This record gives sequence, C-alpha cells and structure tokens, in this order.
Amino acid sequence: MEHLVAAAEKHVIHLINEKLDNTFVYHNIVHTQSVVKSTLELADLSELNDREKHLLLISAWFHDTGYTESIENHEDKSVAIAKDFLKTQNVTDADIKVISALILATKMGYEPQNQLERIIRDADCSHIGSKNFMNITELLRKEWELNCSKTLTEEQWLEENINFLSTKHRFYSDAASSNWDKGKGKNLSQLLRAHKKLKQDNSKLKHKTDELKFKKNKVELPERGIETMFRVALRNHITLSDIADTKANILLSVNAIIISLVLSNLVSKLDNPSNDYLIWPTVIFTLFTVASIVLSVLATRPNVTQGKFNKQDVANKKVNLLFFGNFHQMKLDEFEWAMGEMMQDRDYLYGSLTKDLYFLGLVLNRKYSLLRSTYTVFMLGIVISVISFGVAFYYSGASTL
Repeated sequence: MEHLVAAAEKHVIHLINEKLDNTFVYHNIVHTQSVVKSTLELADLSELNDREKHLLLISAWFHDTGYTESIENHEDKSVAIAKDFLKTQNVTDADIKVISALILATKMGYEPQNQLERIIRDADCSHIGSKNFMNITELLRKEWELNCSKTLTEEQWLEENINFLSTKHRFYSDAASSNWDKGKGKNLSQLLRAHKKLKQDNSKLKHKTDELKFKKNKVELPERGIETMFRVALRNHITLSDIADTKANILLSVNAIIISLVLSNLVSKLDNPSNDYLIWPTVIFTLFTVASIVLSVLATRPNVTQGKFNKQDVANKKVNLLFFGNFHQMKLDEFEWAMGEMMQDRDYLYGSLTKDLYFLGLVLNRKYSLLRSTYTVFMLGIVISVISFGVAFYYSGASTL
C-alpha cells in the first residue's frame, strides 16, 4: 500500500494548494504534514503492522481536506473527498470504511474506540506537547478571526487554551502520553504564568495592539500571529530550497560517476575498429550525462549581487536589508545606520519581510524548474542511450552474421 500512501500525499497536496483559501493559516498543508509525521511516529512506537500504518497515514493526509469546501462538518466532507479518491484507486470497501472512521475520529469531543483511532486523534493534537505550542495556537487564533468572526482578547484566548489543556484534552495512546505529556505540562504552566501576569496588569495587556506599540519614534511591531506567519513561511521556503539543492547534488554526483565510468571503460575501447558500432551510443550517452551535469550546476549556482546601497535607497525604501546580497560590501557603520532606519519604520520592516519572501519564491521557482528539466533530461538520456546501445548491438550482430 506504499504506492497508495504516496498517491494520497500527492493528491492532497495538490488539492490543498489549489482549493484551500489562504485565510486558513492553521489548517493548511503545514498542519497536515505535521499530523502525518506525528501519526507515523506514534505508529512506529506502537509497533503496528504495515497495513494498519498505511491506513493511518492515508487518513492523516485526508483528515482536514474538508476545509477546502466548508468549515462546518468538515470531517464529513473530508470523508467524502477521501472516498472519491480511494474508489479511483480500487481500494476495498473494508479499507475505505476504516479510513472513513479514522477521519471521523478527529471530530472534537469524539471518544476513540480502538488503537488506530486513539493514534490519529493524538497525532492531530501533537502540537499541544510541542515547544512551538504558543506560536502554533496563535495561527489558530488568527484563523478564527479570519474565517469565524471570532475575535478573542488576550485574556479570553489564554483562558480558552487553559480550559482546553486542563479539562477537555488528554492523550489516549500510551505512545503519545510518553512522548508529549511532559511538553503539555510545560505549555500549560506557561499559559498559567501568562494569565497570572495578565491579571496583575490587565490594563497593560487588555488589547494585543496596545501590547505591541512602542513609544514615539520606535517601530510598532506586528502582532504575534503575523510574525509567526512570516516565520513559518520563510522557514518552509528555506527548507524547500535545501531539498532542491540536495536533489541537484544527488543528480550531479550520479552523473559524475556515470561519465567517469564511460571515460574509463567505453572510450578506451573505441580505438578498436571492431567497436565502431559503439561510437554513436557512447556519444549520445555522454551528451545526455553532460547536459544533466550542466543543468544540476545551474540549479545550485548562486547569483552574485552588487551588495551596495546608499542613503537615498534607504530613504526611498528600495533596498531589502534582510538579504545579505544587498549589503555584503557595505561598511559596518553604514549598515547599522540603515538597519536603525528600517527598525523605526513599520511599513519598511513589513515591506522588507514581504520582499524577502517574494524573492525566495522566485529563487525556488528557478531551482525547481531547472531541477525538473534535469530529471527529464536524465530520464530521456537513460532511455535513449539504452535503446541506442540495443540497436547498435543488434546491427553489429546482424553484420557479423
């Protein structure tokens, strides 16, 4: 069923990227991938068999796809989406029934009836024991504001989380309890301390915007939800860039080994007239290998920028000071002055973060486009080379006869 899990992953990622509204800053592909990862972790610790593990992973991929259609009863809509996909994959009715039940087990307030339901329910709440709990829940708070018109004050939000962690939530599986109960306790303590501090000075933290305001001539920092959004988005972009570089390096290494073998084994035999039939297949094989190497190098080759700016650029907000390529040739005092100017201007700070995210996206687009071309050239090269060698051997044998 591994191929089915891979197909489910591809289908869900495409569905969420295409149909999920960008106001879902919590229930998005990052959350889904986190639940899948936690599900796999708990499944391994629980020593499940392969079939149970695969059913859990498929359920984890589909459990929040219903948000692409509606918030209300999204679990039921997730089941419908999963069924439509699984039927196209010729999955048995028994397995579809199990997957549907596992998706419905993630409903709020549901009491799991078996080990698989306990695992997926715990995986869906794994962030409760995470070190990033506070940041992750801020995304959920922002999502409520954007989609449910549910705006809570800082005090109400803390009370909501304290009530959920202390009275409504518990981990059902032994693996989840051993993994995350300690982290959950620390997060609950952090919430209680924050609530106590808020009570002591309620006027200071009555509204989140008041908390984030600075005195005159100082920047007004963005609310925590937006900071988290930028942090998560930038981290995801950087991770994708690392993945692209790794894939390109793998291709580069493989092709370098191939061309070394060609030069050492095939080329040395071409001096013999009896091996003339190998010339064209070898040339074709070598050309495709070199083309793959060139494309891999282009995918990982960094761009060099001027690395300078002037005061006029800073005044006009034309330079992004968060990217090293824009300041690596500047003197320290000039850079410190420019950073000070940016930190005193909220719009400039926001604009720099936005530009950084945008240009990272452009770099990723270039890398993955080149990487796709490299894989295509490599695949075609292997196929065409094998065919050309086959044809050469065939005609060589026929001429001998």
